[in-house]
Amino acid sequence: MKKMKHILLVVVALTFSSCGFYNFTGTGKIDAKTFQVNYFHNNAPLVQPGIERTFTLKLQEILQNQTNLNLTNTNGDLMYEGEITGYNITPMAATASQTAAQNRLTITINVRFVNRKDDKENFEKPFSFYYDYAGDQQLTGASLTAALDVIFERITQDIFNQSLAKW
Repeated sequence: MKKMKHILLVVVALTFSSCGFYNFTGTGKIDAKTFQVNYFHNNAPLVQPGIERTFTLKLQEILQNQTNLNLTNTNGDLMYEGEITGYNITPMAATASQTAAQNRLTITINVRFVNRKDDKENFEKPFSFYYDYAGDQQLTGASLTAALDVIFERITQDIFNQSLAKW
């Protein structure tokens, strides 16, 4: 019985000591304490007003929700910046009357990530995702908001994974 308690104690000790290498957000060990997200300008050939602000806020939100880093306006240990480079609507399927039965909105965002604590982590990379919708539907109001939510959720998660989770 004494040997069993000793083994259990060793297992518990190893379990808690390993927490220094991984945390529950999936970010691993981060030396940074702060992050900044600079405003993402909209440089797409087809401009949808306001999406640059929405995206900037969504990226700040995911980083605040999935890490214990503090948001700052300047001199962040981690810095995200870039621009929206693509906002494209393309027909995906046609009807017999030669109209679009389904359209696809694709948004592409170029991201520059700077880790001031470790230059080897820096990158510049485009991230893109899409939303399919009915050909007779106009992307305005609530339908545009729904499309942007789907697209930005995926893109911000991909940015998080690339910069912090290393997936």
